[in-house]
Amino acid sequence: MSNPVATLFRIPELREKILFTLLILLLYRLGAHVVVPGINVPALRAFAGQLQGTVFGIYDMFVGGGLSRATVFALGIMPYISASIMFQLLAAVFPAVEKMQKEGADGQKKLTQYTRYATVGLSAIQGYGYSVFLAGIPGAVANPGIGFTLQMILTLTTGAIFVMWLGEQITERGIGNGMSLLIFFSIIESFPSAIAQIIELVRIGEVSVLALILLLAVMVAVIMATIAVTMASRNIPIQIPRKVMGRGRVREGQKSFVPMRLNSAGVMPIIFSQSIIIVPGTLATFSQRPWIQTFASWFAYGSTAYYVSFAVLIIFFTYFYTSIVFNPVDLAENLKKQGAFVPGVKPGARTAEYIDRVLTRISLPGALFLAAIAIFPFMLLQSVGVPFLGRILGGTGLLIVVGVGLDTVQQMQQHLLLRHYDGFMKRGRVKFRGRQRYI
Repeated sequence: MSNPVATLFRIPELREKILFTLLILLLYRLGAHVVVPGINVPALRAFAGQLQGTVFGIYDMFVGGGLSRATVFALGIMPYISASIMFQLLAAVFPAVEKMQKEGADGQKKLTQYTRYATVGLSAIQGYGYSVFLAGIPGAVANPGIGFTLQMILTLTTGAIFVMWLGEQITERGIGNGMSLLIFFSIIESFPSAIAQIIELVRIGEVSVLALILLLAVMVAVIMATIAVTMASRNIPIQIPRKVMGRGRVREGQKSFVPMRLNSAGVMPIIFSQSIIIVPGTLATFSQRPWIQTFASWFAYGSTAYYVSFAVLIIFFTYFYTSIVFNPVDLAENLKKQGAFVPGVKPGARTAEYIDRVLTRISLPGALFLAAIAIFPFMLLQSVGVPFLGRILGGTGLLIVVGVGLDTVQQMQQHLLLRHYDGFMKRGRVKFRGRQRYI
């Protein structure tokens, strides 16, 4: 256990999981470079370079550049993610969806099936929209028409379903969360080219060595702060009283806690905020009306109004999404059913009010951190002259990379600890008077 990295491939089960995960990720990255027939990629990429601050640019980041190359995996895992978020939001509105979430394995199985159906529908809609988008780019499509539209819908929908299947295979047979790992590798796939660009800028004198060292130091500090806030939690103490189980058995009282993360909403507030803040720029790209251009100039990337609006939206969506994914009333009822209680707080409604008050208070520093992590890296990268690193070290990408990395490392550590414990038990098994006993 002193060197867990060297131990990873010595454990047969863990080695198979890691190799299987790497194989699936390799297939995903290969498919992300297979271009749909009839597309002029240079013309598309030249036009896509003008859309980095729009919805197109953000979506392209999540699919590893597949959208700007018109590959068969251009939609990536995003239709499935969108369908999952849609059902998560619907659970707060429709009791039937909420009931399925609480039905255990059977309910989750139904919900997963409905999510897959929604993924197919969203993929077809997005495929149609993307085909219309491509047809409007001069020289990007060789033969636009109904045949090209049907081809794009069929190809992109099939690709999205196959990517969804790849993600499920990683989750079931590999290591880590498959959907998250696909997005993780889509974000970091441009890291080698970004490093090459930085080296070239330093070589020609566009970026000084001192500025580069300062940038690296600040970004390491930002990553460390992101890890700390991602793992930070406020523990609410709970008491489980002494209970008679029957036949003289007594369960002694226990003390435990309910962890409440400082950032319960994850990266979703930044994604929602980006989807809204880039609407003016997206409209200005596809429309030349004067009032739209004026409105877009007020919220231009890098302006004061852009940063202030972005921060306000992030804080708002942090509280909004936290209220959806975390229900204090359900938690209080579950504690009451188990006979547990928060010391000094009456079970039931008072406990729900207490949990809601704590959640409201800890959400504020989490929201402020999300706003800072979404804005500060872009300001820093722009001042140094390397704004293209925002795709990797920006707020959304950084939180996803850190979160997925921590989750995958924790799963590996669990496998190592389990293997170590099993080995200890095997070494402690001895024979005593013809029977096997543990010592």
